[in-house]
Amino acid sequence: MSIGKLHAQNLSYDNLWDYDEQWIHYGFLIGVHNSDYRIEYNDYFVTPAMDSVHSIIPGNYFGFKLGFVVDFYLLQYLSVRLLPTIGFYEYGLNYRFLDGQPNQKELKDATMMELPLLFKYKSTRRGNLNLYLIGGPNFQIEAAGNGDKVKITEKLELKNFNLSLELGMGCDIFYQLFKFSPEIRYSFGFRNLLSDDINDFNIGLNRLTTHNITAYVSFEGGPSYLKRRKNKL
Repeated sequence: MSIGKLHAQNLSYDNLWDYDEQWIHYGFLIGVHNSDYRIEYNDYFVTPAMDSVHSIIPGNYFGFKLGFVVDFYLLQYLSVRLLPTIGFYEYGLNYRFLDGQPNQKELKDATMMELPLLFKYKSTRRGNLNLYLIGGPNFQIEAAGNGDKVKITEKLELKNFNLSLELGMGCDIFYQLFKFSPEIRYSFGFRNLLSDDINDFNIGLNRLTTHNITAYVSFEGGPSYLKRRKNKL
């Protein structure tokens, strides 16, 4: 056998070859997101009492997330992931008027403690790469919040607990000592965050939910040894 073929065989191996056979893995993640509100007007918005308001427009804002990864093995291609995360958000609504009043922007900064519980379905591994789909609920509560009954009459009043559905896709890239996973994930808020207390900022709204798209990278550990592929060049 030639020296070239021997050298090629020495470079042909699968990193972390039994990674998916272990029942638990740990890691961390970093994410950058773009977030906005989704709103629904109520019947009061079209009454003469609000004829000076042209529209209420949600804005798009960037933020970031940091978190931990705990991945539990369920089946050969299925695992469940617990991802305690802290997210830094900024949301905003632009109030546009018709009667010469200047437009008004209502901004809200929120630091959210999040606990996504996601199911990850993986493809068959090809060498050091596999693709996956991921989805599940995300439970969120605002850090240092005062609960759902906070009353600030000068501002848009929102509830501090949110529930969303997360859906995404990504790929696992296996290196010798860790697994690197880029991922994109959509989040659709279920809960109406409008407070029951009416003020000038929410009187024309019937429903307000959150929506965001996040790009993640995660790093997870594994065994430090390698196994060469059985097939030869």
